[in-house]
Amino acid sequence: MLNWQDIMRMSEKGNPEPPYRVEKSDEQWRQQLSDEAFYVTRQKGTERPYSSDSCTLFEPGRYLCMCCDNVLFAGDEKFDSGSGWPSFTQPAQANAIAYISDSSHGMQRIEAVCNVCDAHLGHVFPDGPPPSHLRYCINAVAIYKGED
Repeated sequence: MLNWQDIMRMSEKGNPEPPYRVEKSDEQWRQQLSDEAFYVTRQKGTERPYSSDSCTLFEPGRYLCMCCDNVLFAGDEKFDSGSGWPSFTQPAQANAIAYISDSSHGMQRIEAVCNVCDAHLGHVFPDGPPPSHLRYCINAVAIYKGED
């Protein structure tokens, strides 16, 4: 189980090797993604809070990267954070997500990106529920729910 110290270490010293890589041009991503998904995942945007009903949907399954189908989260790690974005306590695998220090917007945060295609997913914070105390605050347009 990852904890905040693990996240900080990876953001500072390097992320785990991804299981594989997917690389495409901006034009290829634009053809594949909706305008909003392109803005969020490829241009590090943020969707409006509460703009998706996925914050309150809690069903079995896996959550995959909208860009490359990398499995990011298991449905049983999802929780209602009240933040307005889907939230998870752990990634599906330790190498599913990469972590980048982010000092934009006058804040110090840790950006969560898909470790396979570098899609911006959201941010991770140390204010989640026990035992990990992690809250992966993820843009709903950056992920989709797959079956088990």
